[in-house]
Amino acid sequence: MQKIFAYPLTLLYQLFFGLTLLVFHPIQWVCFTIFGYRAHKASVSFLNLSLMRCTHILGTTYTFNNPHNIPTNRPLIIVPNHQSMHDIPPIIWYMRKHHPKFVSKKELGKGIPSVSYNLRHGGSVLIDRKDSRQSLVEIEKLGKYIEKHNRSAVIFPEGTRSRTGHAKPFKATGLKILMKNAPSALVVPITIDNSWRMLRYGKFPNGLGNRITFTVHQPIEVKDNFDSVLAGTEKAVKSALTSFQTTQ
Repeated sequence: MQKIFAYPLTLLYQLFFGLTLLVFHPIQWVCFTIFGYRAHKASVSFLNLSLMRCTHILGTTYTFNNPHNIPTNRPLIIVPNHQSMHDIPPIIWYMRKHHPKFVSKKELGKGIPSVSYNLRHGGSVLIDRKDSRQSLVEIEKLGKYIEKHNRSAVIFPEGTRSRTGHAKPFKATGLKILMKNAPSALVVPITIDNSWRMLRYGKFPNGLGNRITFTVHQPIEVKDNFDSVLAGTEKAVKSALTSFQTTQ
C-alpha cells in the first residue's frame, strides 16, 4: 500500500525538486558573478536547505547529531559513508559554516541546473574515474585549496553508494592525498544512516517516511600515520550504522 502512495508523492516531489534547481540556478549566477564567493556560498546553502524541504513531501525527516565544537579556523576533511544523493544537502546545510567542497565525478559537472554550476564554480573538484592521474591531481588541488582557505573537503571513500545500508570498504588513496596536502586539517567522520531507504524501490518511486540520521564523530588529528587515521575513521563511521549494529 505504501508503494502505491509513493508514486504520486514522488512525482510531486520531483516537480518541486526540479523547480528548486531551476529557480536557484540564476540566483547562483547573480550571486557569484556580481557579489562574489560569500554570496554564492550563501545561495548554495539555501538551495540545499530547500532541497531538503522538498523531501518532506515524501515524509522524510532529518536528524543531525553534532556534539562537537569543531573549529572554523582550520581545514576539515569530512569523511562520510555514502548511501544516496540525499546524503549531500544535509552536509552542505548543517556543515555550512565550514564551507564544504566535494570530490565529485565529472559527469555531475554539466547538464544539471544549480548542481553543475556549484560544482564548477564553488570550489569542488570533478574527477574522471577512468583517469586515475587526473583524479589524483584534482584531489591534490582540493587538499591545497582547503589548507590555504580553512575550508572543508568532503570525500566518500567507499567510491560508490551503498544500496543496502551496509558500508563498503574504504578506499585509502584519495583520503591520504587530502591529508598529505592539508596537514593542519581535522578529519571528521560522519555516519549517514537510512538514506538508502529513499531508493528502496529503485530510482522510482522514492521510499516514504524515512528518518535519515547523521552522526558526527570525534574529529581526528591528521598525523604522519595516515593508515592509523584511516582505520580510526572507518571504524567510527561504521560504528553508528544500523546495519552494522544489527550484525554485531
